Amino acid sequence: MNNASIVIGIAIVALVIRRQLRTRPVHGKDGPVLLGILGVLGVLALVFGVASVVKEHPLGGLTIALVAASFVVAAGFGVARARTVTVWRAPEGQLLRKGAPATTVLWLVSVAVHIGLDAWIDHTTGTGLLGASTLYLYLAVTLAVQDLLVRRRAASAA
Repeated sequence: MNNASIVIGIAIVALVIRRQLRTRPVHGKDGPVLLGILGVLGVLALVFGVASVVKEHPLGGLTIALVAASFVVAAGFGVARARTVTVWRAPEGQLLRKGAPATTVLWLVSVAVHIGLDAWIDHTTGTGLLGASTLYLYLAVTLAVQDLLVRRRAASAA
């Protein structure tokens, strides 16, 4: 992973954590935009990462399994973090949400686990940048799962 990728990754995670700890509407408009941007960047980066490996040799089964596992792990952390988000109705009727300190801890653990999986993925390929290229899609998956579950919980509270 190069220095620019590290800086961009840290900035995105810091922005996401900051947003999670602020009180904001459950049905805000900026969430889907961020998910869309991360999703598009994630798919493009993953295509680049795969291309960086297959120009040297085909992807192995373990590598493919680890990439898939990283997205399953992302979904799992999204489920866990969704449980730490408080959802309530404001006096004026708007549904609000706010993450707790546990939300931040789970974000940091999630990022650390992803970095470990990145290193393992890159170790299995022996070349290219496949592991590092999964960061944006990992963030998109984990945020989408968390957002879906928080919205579902809010809908049942409505």
